[in-house]
Amino acid sequence: MNKKQLVLDAILNKETERTPWVPFVGSHAAKLLDISPEEYFKSADRVVEGVKAAYREYECDGLPVLFDLQVEAEALGCAIQYSQDNPPAVTSHPLSEGKTLEDLHIPADDEGRYPMFMDATRRLTEELGDEIALYGLITGPFTLALHLMGANLFYAMIDKADEVHKVMEFCRDVCIKTAKNYIDAGVAVVAVVDPMTSQISPNDFATFVTEPVRAVFDAVRSEGVLSSFFVCGNAKRNIENMCKCGPDNISIDENIPLDYVVETARPFGISVGGNMQLTAVMLLGSPVDNIQHAANCVAIGGTKGFILSPGCDMPYATPEINVKAITAYVHGKESEYLTMTQPSGERAEWAMPDYKQADKVIVDVVTYDSSACAPCQYMMEAVKEAAEGLDHVLSFEEHKIKMPESLSCMTQLGVEQIPTIVIDGVVKYISIIPDNDTLRKDFTDAIEAKGLTV
Repeated sequence: MNKKQLVLDAILNKETERTPWVPFVGSHAAKLLDISPEEYFKSADRVVEGVKAAYREYECDGLPVLFDLQVEAEALGCAIQYSQDNPPAVTSHPLSEGKTLEDLHIPADDEGRYPMFMDATRRLTEELGDEIALYGLITGPFTLALHLMGANLFYAMIDKADEVHKVMEFCRDVCIKTAKNYIDAGVAVVAVVDPMTSQISPNDFATFVTEPVRAVFDAVRSEGVLSSFFVCGNAKRNIENMCKCGPDNISIDENIPLDYVVETARPFGISVGGNMQLTAVMLLGSPVDNIQHAANCVAIGGTKGFILSPGCDMPYATPEINVKAITAYVHGKESEYLTMTQPSGERAEWAMPDYKQADKVIVDVVTYDSSACAPCQYMMEAVKEAAEGLDHVLSFEEHKIKMPESLSCMTQLGVEQIPTIVIDGVVKYISIIPDNDTLRKDFTDAIEAKGLTV
């Protein structure tokens, strides 16, 4: 059985001998090499070593070449910042900092880190391309537009729609160019990764996202290559719109019920991938937890048109034994792991504040990690902007569910999806980023309700 063909058949909604397993190894590959993400994401040699190590360790059917949603943005002039255990994050937004769309151009092959990732892709497709399905991941048009415009994109969608359409058309062309680079280098699947689409309404999706993304998938299909549409966050309201964009496959994370996505996508002839829990199970669970969760996913997805995969880029520190346990389950060899019931990470309890007695309004922002997750990053930026000048009466804190105590926080606050904003213990915004005026009013209303002065 050819592993690559197994993935391609699943994407094409064909019955497969077993469910294919595609772990989305990005920054985690740096851990396999015992190096930092910065060293990893700047070196073609390291990327090649990391992907080969992941294949060797996890005996998987497919892998992404690179899971980094900042490559295009960096080449377009966005500043990026590396952290200890994540891919780089965008820290500046050229179209909100003095540049115009006319100042930008579609990146050439020798700009930014394009030469690095193309070199790595060519080498990997030559060495592994016949054995496994290599995915070329590109930043989706809407997420790229947000990198270029920052939170101003959300305001512009309301009163400067024509400007947003122009930016989206430009981002579409960047996506098509990057996709073609990957295709020319020999990838089996092009995945459009557009996590920020989980933060907008179905109407805004149809207005601003559908046509540009459909054009990208049409361009990929014209090259005879299969495609996938990756989204993270609570994008349930936009799954049907995603199907209408014409991908071959949709891949989702734990924020969306897998059975709902399967039921929605199948009538369109679209296969599904997902949705292993990244933190509670893969990062902090036991091998048995991972086997049980994988079995639950496979029970829903089955062996026709389903790919078992994490919901997004695996955390850097994911215990290797947990990933190997999933691999063993997929290959029907899980027995040796079934006694390993101790969680790999430590459990810790979060002490919930007494919100009524606190001398400030307390804002809790529950995220995956704002330095690694675009929706989380821009939700945190929105909170910081809306809270400006309110330090004396309001405090805010990010709770990254990669940390055990933050899972306790999530449970105690009743948060079910991420990212979520909670104001004085009341869940307010679930996987949607409010505009500045609305969030600022929420803050001032809570401040006044507490008898404090703005």
